[in-house]
Amino acid sequence: MTLLDKLRPKILLQDDGIYRFDYPEVFVLILTVVLMAVHFEFSPMSMALLVIISLPSLMILIYNYRRQTSFWTSNIVIILLSAVIGSLQFCTVMSISLAALIAIRIIISSPENHLKLIAVSVVTIIIFYYVSVTLHGTGMDCYEGWLPAIVLIKSMTVIIFHFRYIYHQYIGYEASALQAGGRLNTMVSVISKLTRFVPPQIWEPIVKADSPISVSNKRAKLTIMFSDIVGFTELSDSLSADNLADILNTYMHCMTLIAHKHGAVLDKFIGDGMVCFFGEPDSRGARQDALDCVAMAIDMRREMRTLRQKWRLMGFDGLYIRIGITTGYCHVGNFGSNNRLSYTLIGKEANLASRLEASAGKGEILVSESTHDYICHDYECDYSGAYQLKGFDDKIKAWQVLDPDANKGRLSKWVDHTLPGFNLHLNFKDMKDSDYQDVRNRLNLALERIEQEEAVALEANIVDTK
Repeated sequence: MTLLDKLRPKILLQDDGIYRFDYPEVFVLILTVVLMAVHFEFSPMSMALLVIISLPSLMILIYNYRRQTSFWTSNIVIILLSAVIGSLQFCTVMSISLAALIAIRIIISSPENHLKLIAVSVVTIIIFYYVSVTLHGTGMDCYEGWLPAIVLIKSMTVIIFHFRYIYHQYIGYEASALQAGGRLNTMVSVISKLTRFVPPQIWEPIVKADSPISVSNKRAKLTIMFSDIVGFTELSDSLSADNLADILNTYMHCMTLIAHKHGAVLDKFIGDGMVCFFGEPDSRGARQDALDCVAMAIDMRREMRTLRQKWRLMGFDGLYIRIGITTGYCHVGNFGSNNRLSYTLIGKEANLASRLEASAGKGEILVSESTHDYICHDYECDYSGAYQLKGFDDKIKAWQVLDPDANKGRLSKWVDHTLPGFNLHLNFKDMKDSDYQDVRNRLNLALERIEQEEAVALEANIVDTK
């Protein structure tokens, strides 16, 4: 494909809708050989050259009138131009003029064809030069008269025509590229917004592979987590819509970041609850999926401590997360219709995770026996009991996952203690070195206030006793 092919539409039309001819060099060839025949008084050699050059030129003019440029047509045009140069025995003005046309034709051809066209041009010039010397001798008179000037003017006209056309095509291409770039940026912006509604594990393979999407699902072993905020429904009755939305959005934002960090597929939000699962489309093995899910749940519970402290300062107290986790086989994939799809999971194990979550207490993570078997060597769990859950005939054994920092004493990264009128929440994982002194100062100030209040209370007790 030539440079002109890349810069023009498939059907080569001018602005007025008339078909355009892409080889104006043909007109220079025909004019040159006709004028040479007149200049040399219709000598046998000039007439032979007129026939040899004119017939192929006329065929190109007719055949390529409504067609795109091609390598073979460009090759023939260069051969004809080179033949005239060789026949003129390198007459300076006309040879330079025609050589400039050859150079233009090579430049606007495909880069991989440049060497081929140059080689063809050089060989053709040498052959016709020796033919001309053999038939005419070396005394060709082509340096005087009107012939060189006319050929030069005609060649310059064609060169200007080529540059003008390429320039206008470039301007049109640049405008189209700017429009396409604007549309592309708009599409990227829209897609980036739409990806917020779809888990990255789902849309990233679609974008990379550009594979067809259809209603399809498969049976796979998943570790599923359901979670929600304990008492959120009751809290919603006493809060304004703005405060409720602020609490919920803050909670969802923090939990989404944690789910993304651990590589979970965030299936959906259900009111104040969320559904995540591990195992599809990228599984690290059933045991590792279970461990990742429990690690995510523990981080969510820890994050809830931080959020709870912030909400306490705002006057919203007693918000806790509860989580249910199980491992088992479900059907996961695209459900719906060809017009609307949802990547989700269905199955008994999903229902079990939901029932475990509903049975969990404040700040508890309940896991089923199948999940406990995978994580029991890495996380400490307490047997919570056997639950009679809705939709299940047999009782379901469940274990409560303990916080790994709970039994580390001084090494714990968390300190959280609550009494009436007293809330202490320390998260050493988020503290910076520069924060310790400020924390120490505030604790010392609190201790001084405690001592003052204790002294006042003691004096009051002594007065009451007297």
